[in-house]
Amino acid sequence: MKVKIVNKSNNPLPQYATLSSAGADLYAFLENPVILKPLERYLVPTGIYIELPEGYEAQVRPRSGLAAKHGVTVLNTPGTIDADYRGEIKVILVNLSNNDFTINSGERIAQMIVSSVSQVDWAKVDELNTTIRGEGGFGHTGLKKLKQ
Repeated sequence: MKVKIVNKSNNPLPQYATLSSAGADLYAFLENPVILKPLERYLVPTGIYIELPEGYEAQVRPRSGLAAKHGVTVLNTPGTIDADYRGEIKVILVNLSNNDFTINSGERIAQMIVSSVSQVDWAKVDELNTTIRGEGGFGHTGLKKLKQ
């Protein structure tokens, strides 16, 4: 699938690191480096604008290396870019570590995944069909090992 993209930065277009990568890397587009203090967040511009076809969305997700090595992740993750959005893609980074983190222009800050989506027609009812699971959620299966 071809997706139209405008790149107002001096960075490459979003790139897949390997042939099997699901996410394409997004790059910071900054005039000056930004120092992200502990627990601070910053809306990082990328300089890119996309035109997704109807029925698709782009999701902005964290890069595992930034999270594991530096405690820096994407807030509002996954961030959804709707097919009708035409503004600049920006990434909300947050520093969850105890150390300052410097964001430099051209640095890979997040990854973007393009995926198909469906809209549904909601059918209001008074009750739902029952299942074995029922209302169990948020860890109701515990930490036990599954039977093999």
